[in-house]
Order: sequence, then C-alpha cells, then structure tokens
Amino acid sequence: MEPQSQNLKTAPFLTLGRFHISEDYGFLLPNPLRELPGHYSPWMEIANRLPQLIESRQLRAQVNEMPLLNCQFLTGYREWRLARLVLSFITMGYVWQDGETQPKEILPRNLALPFVEVSRNLGLPPILVHSDLVLANWATRNPGGPLEIRNLDTIISFPGGESLRGFILVTVLVEKAAVPGIKALVQAVNAILQSSPDSLLQALQRLRVSIQDITGALGQMHDYVDPDIFYAVIRIFLSGWKDNPALPAGLVYEGVSKEPLSYSGGSAAQSTILHAFDEFLGVRHSKESADFLHRMRDYMPPSHRAFLEEICVAPSLRTHVMSSGNGRLLTAYNQCVESLAALRTYHLALVTKYLITAASRAKAQRTSHLPRPPQALEERGTGGTAVVSFLKSVRDKTLETRLHPSG
Repeated sequence: MEPQSQNLKTAPFLTLGRFHISEDYGFLLPNPLRELPGHYSPWMEIANRLPQLIESRQLRAQVNEMPLLNCQFLTGYREWRLARLVLSFITMGYVWQDGETQPKEILPRNLALPFVEVSRNLGLPPILVHSDLVLANWATRNPGGPLEIRNLDTIISFPGGESLRGFILVTVLVEKAAVPGIKALVQAVNAILQSSPDSLLQALQRLRVSIQDITGALGQMHDYVDPDIFYAVIRIFLSGWKDNPALPAGLVYEGVSKEPLSYSGGSAAQSTILHAFDEFLGVRHSKESADFLHRMRDYMPPSHRAFLEEICVAPSLRTHVMSSGNGRLLTAYNQCVESLAALRTYHLALVTKYLITAASRAKAQRTSHLPRPPQALEERGTGGTAVVSFLKSVRDKTLETRLHPSG
C-alpha cells in the first residue's frame, strides 16, 4: 500500500460529515424525534400542552409539581436534542408566562438541573436557541412527501397559533434552501486546494443560486406570519436575560448557581448559514457587529462552530480570486457577494415590518384584542441588539467586500 501522505492531494480537505452536517438537510437535525422514553412523560405532557398552559396561566403551577428527573435514561444524540427542545420551551414559558412585567427570576431546581445537564452534554447554553426552536423542531406529516410548509409541523409550540408555526417552519425552509450553498462552499474550498478553477467557478455559481433561493424561502414569512401576532405574542418567548431590561440581573438556576446567569435570547444570528458564507467570502464586519456575531457562535452546536473554524483556516477565496487574474471567477465571486447583500437587505425589510412597523401599530392600538406587547425590547432584536442599525451595518460591510478588476 502507498503511504497515506501521498494521497493527501486527492483527499478532500473539507467534508460535511466530519461536522455532523447532513448532505440532505444541512444544519437541520435530520428526522428529529417526537417522543422521549416513558420516564420523561412528565416533561412531554407539559410540553405538549404548552400554549394552553401559558395562556391559562397554569404552566408555573404545573412545573412546580413536576418531579426532578434524572437524565441517565436518555440515549443517543436525538433523544438529548429532544430533551433540550422540551426543557428550553418549558423554561421560556415558565419565565415569561405572565409577560415582561412579572418574569420569574428563579428557575426551580426540578427544571433547572436537568436543563443545565442536557445543555452541558450538548455544549449549548441553558436557554432556547436557534438549534432548538428551528433545527430540532420540525417533522413531516407525510414522511414521503416534499419538504414544504403544508407537509411540515412543529414538535413543540408556544402561543401564537398558525403565525408561530409559520415563523418556525419558514425558517426550517430557509435552512433547507441553504443546503446546496453549504455543499457548494465545501466544493469551492476543495477546488482552491486542488487548483481547479472550473470546479471553483461552478461552486460559486451554485452558491449564488442557493443564496437567492434562501431569499425566496424567507419571503414566505409574509404568507404565514402575522406581524402583530409575532410582535405582541411570540417575541417575548424568544427573549433572553442578557441585555434585557425586563430581567436586568439575569436568571437564577436553582441548584446550579446562587448568582443569576445571563444569556441572550434567540436570534437569526445563531444560524450557522450566514456565518459560513461570511467567512468563506471574506466579509469583515464592524467591531461591534463582529463581537455580537462571534458571541452568537457560543449558541450554536459545537460541531457547527467547528465547521466555521475550519472555513476560517482554509485558504482565502478572496485572495485566490484576486491573484488568479481570472475575470470569470471575479464576476462569480462578486455575484455571490451581491446576492448575500440582497438577502440582508430583504431581511432588513422583514425586520422593519415585523418589529418597527408592528411596534408603532401596537402603540397606536391600545384597545387591540392582542396582549400588550413587551416594551423592554421594543426596537431591539430578541438577541438584544439594536437590530436595524446592526442589519444595515452587516449589509453595507457585505457590499464593501466586492472586488474591483485590476487594470
């Protein structure tokens, strides 16, 4: 047999499998479980009735009577992910059941201890994050059917009805639309290593199409999510206890820490997709935006973080395109950058509709049939950022990444 070192040229530098990223589903957890072993039925019974328990203000009483369960009967990665999904949803409901004016400042030990244990096992902070809300919270109604919203359901829900379902499942479809782009990114990295300009050009063209498809998938928010319900009902359950005036000190996890702990709420910035594209295309954000984005990586599954780190140390695409003198590569690179900036512009328009415009409408309609929306994060994202200025900044810095032909 040949020594292995002689095969390095032909071995792909980057593969998705090494980072537990699915060839079919990308960062989504493939076929998430919907049921835990019988030992955990007290958790599942509460989780399956979460919207009703929150709306009738009975969740806290139910949680207080819940037995303290040991995590030792959880087997396999997907059971741990479902346990975390269930416990993170119950936690957000428990804290915010009575709205922002009466948040719970102490999470009881029968919820805090297993939630922290499951979170440590999975390398995630003990708060609801994107990988719970979206990546592990989808199921197909007909397993053989297509991945489209009519054939999808959430596993665990909050109040918010069809708008909550739409918000989660449209985001699932955004993650699915990114899969060809993630595969193209891997192809491109390997094409640079193997000095294959044709393969690199093809990969960049595929990446551009995928980014445009992500924008198209995101557009389904308009069809399935009511801005007023998102703003007044759903948002609070995605809010954390860092940079949130409603819980300025944080949350005490009873039996874990006597001091309150602070964690950011759910944010689109916890999705690995745009981080991967930014790293690969060489987009450099302002210090404030970059600091927030890097902090959001702590809210991603460790294997997805490792994937980003691997892209960071790969040869620079931007440098390669500049030094290649290949006009077609430069054009294809710029088209990817422009498509990414257009996606960010579209996201900014969505946030304006669902946050800024909805906030002003909520103020004007004091007698609305909806609950009074939270004031603490009035024009901030659930992750705690001043969201419009942040999104404008990341969009502008993306556009600045375009290359100009020399000569």
